[in-house]
Amino acid sequence: MVDHVTKTRRSAIMSAVHGKNTAPEILVRKAAHRLGLRFRLHRRSLPGQPDLVFPKWQTVVFVNGCFWHQHPGCQRAILPKSKIRFWRRKFEQNVQRDIANYARLAEMGWRVVILWQCQLGRPGTIERATDLLRANFLSHRRKRPREFGIDRLPRPEAPSETSRRS
Repeated sequence: MVDHVTKTRRSAIMSAVHGKNTAPEILVRKAAHRLGLRFRLHRRSLPGQPDLVFPKWQTVVFVNGCFWHQHPGCQRAILPKSKIRFWRRKFEQNVQRDIANYARLAEMGWRVVILWQCQLGRPGTIERATDLLRANFLSHRRKRPREFGIDRLPRPEAPSETSRRS
């Protein structure tokens, strides 16, 4: 199938897509701040450069776009109709890289929380982001590290229990 947008226009559209400081990410940041949580942004020393890092609780939060990270079962996780092989390979690489990063973080003792763009609603609201943080982070921060949101993705071999922090 042929793209209905010119090559120049498609290039302009794609160059406008950013990986940091997205609207959903900013909503989650505002919600965390409203809850009194302090965090660091995009820590390069951690696998995958998590969107928010809560060192005090050894927890990282990724705010994933459903399209780019192929949220399982989400209507936004569609495959474009042009260049199907390219996009399929691109998405598979994205998902595999995410899984590897989550596993490496867990091995390092970090708890991984994944919030999906669709969970914030359309348009996303700070109230919804606050509810998601309460459900996925605050209620679990004193318990043993756990991973959230990646149970439906194919996962590599799980790290041993002894390598995780208690």
